[in-house]
Amino acid sequence: MPLGLFLGWNPAANQVVNPALQILRPISPIAWIPVAIIFFGVGDHPAIFLVFLASFFPIVVACISGVSSVPPNLRSAGRNFGLSTPRLLMRVIFPAALPQILVGLRIALGIAWLVVVAAEMIAVDSGLGYLVIDSRNSGKRYDLVVAAMLMVGIIGLTLDILMRSVERLKSVRWGFRNAS
Repeated sequence: MPLGLFLGWNPAANQVVNPALQILRPISPIAWIPVAIIFFGVGDHPAIFLVFLASFFPIVVACISGVSSVPPNLRSAGRNFGLSTPRLLMRVIFPAALPQILVGLRIALGIAWLVVVAAEMIAVDSGLGYLVIDSRNSGKRYDLVVAAMLMVGIIGLTLDILMRSVERLKSVRWGFRNAS
């Protein structure tokens, strides 16, 4: 989030960094699995790296978009009230961009959850993804495969419901009125 806030606040820095972001962003986190295993071995570290990659780009892009779309009159009003740049960022820009940032967090959470399960299938020896692969390979236990798949879906739904409830908080909702 700090990188996205910085790039949204500084258009010149965004122009420098954006090409690299746009080159790396479309690469699927799943494609990074072999690289993660080479760098980190088998265990939790490659999974953490993959979840970071899966979450990084949606959050950065949402933060950039959220900050850069804050209406100029809000920035001017904050300056007129004598807010310093850090206070303007924390009191005006961040709250105004927060609804869009939360959408990015919601998307990142969904992608990260998919990547966690995929990484468990390949790079670790525990978790629901591991259960799916292990159940299929040892004895063709498709009942466990389906049960694990249902758990993945239920956990994903729960995470999404929690994120949507954060989006509905009164302290966040005011930013949506600015977008309309």
